[in-house]
Amino acid sequence: MIRVALDAMGGDKGVHEVVCGAAMLSVSPRPVQVLLVGDPDAINGVLVDQKYDPRWIQIVPASGTVSMGDNPRQALLKNPNCSINVAARLVRDGQADALVSAGHTGATILAAADCFQRLPGIRRTALAAVYPTEQRHGPKGDPFALMLDVGATVGSTAEDLVAFGVMGSAYAKIISDNPSPRVALLSNGTEPNKGTPSIVAAHERLTQLSSVNFVGNVEGLDIPKGTVDVIVCDGFLGNVVLKMLEGVSEVFSDLAADAYARKFLWRLGLTMLSQGLRQLKSMTDWKQYGGAPVLGFDHVVIKAHGRSNARAIRNAIKVAAKAVDRDLCEQIRVGMAGGST
Repeated sequence: MIRVALDAMGGDKGVHEVVCGAAMLSVSPRPVQVLLVGDPDAINGVLVDQKYDPRWIQIVPASGTVSMGDNPRQALLKNPNCSINVAARLVRDGQADALVSAGHTGATILAAADCFQRLPGIRRTALAAVYPTEQRHGPKGDPFALMLDVGATVGSTAEDLVAFGVMGSAYAKIISDNPSPRVALLSNGTEPNKGTPSIVAAHERLTQLSSVNFVGNVEGLDIPKGTVDVIVCDGFLGNVVLKMLEGVSEVFSDLAADAYARKFLWRLGLTMLSQGLRQLKSMTDWKQYGGAPVLGFDHVVIKAHGRSNARAIRNAIKVAAKAVDRDLCEQIRVGMAGGST
């Protein structure tokens, strides 16, 4: 039985959506054992109004949480029994197999770093993120591709970028059921000699690595096209790109809503385009994917979006369980050793 420690107090929407997501999953055809970590009164206050199967939910008491405005390190030290700390310790001590949180990203990574070990050869962990693309990926026709790092590190060496490529490849194989994901470095040109010294050196090393289907460099224009399955970059650049993609999606939605409200002809045109707009909305809906992994630890860590609703939380738990079931950490370990994952 796979057990997931869920930070019940994290996330912009508070305890309600997190608990509802766990309750929703408990009555699904494929439930997962969830340890809801947080204030028992608050958690029970939500559960009392939900349909759920108590066999699949366990409440683990914790006191307090790390708010989005807190300094994460100071907050974790000040309150060692806050929800994310307790959840991480459950995984460390073998009472759970994976950690999921929609709370403070920095606090999630720091709590994991305090409790878990990095896998052999991993100097720095990476926060990965899914992003919508024009092309479909893998046999399932996944509309998302993976980018890493998007914020766990600022500067990355060639060694780090190579490790990100290995980890991203292993994750895409498992979650997207893609047997040979195409991995590329994000640079300012497709030629092997383009980019920073770290990118150029990483390009040379990835070319020689048998465990990764490395296809070279890609440019920014390739990101929305989805020409590759995994894009590797340092955390500073990845975070800027990710926020830009989220912003473009939200601006498009706002413009469409504004156009619909203003003029009859615009409403008519948008109605005619409704099928295409629904497809675009579906493609850019990160809620269906659930969460993004923090890769490089010896335990599975999934960081759900801060604005996650119940559906997104449910899917984040499912992603975590799938990563455990298919032994993501071992796949990364093998890949870092130069073997085939």
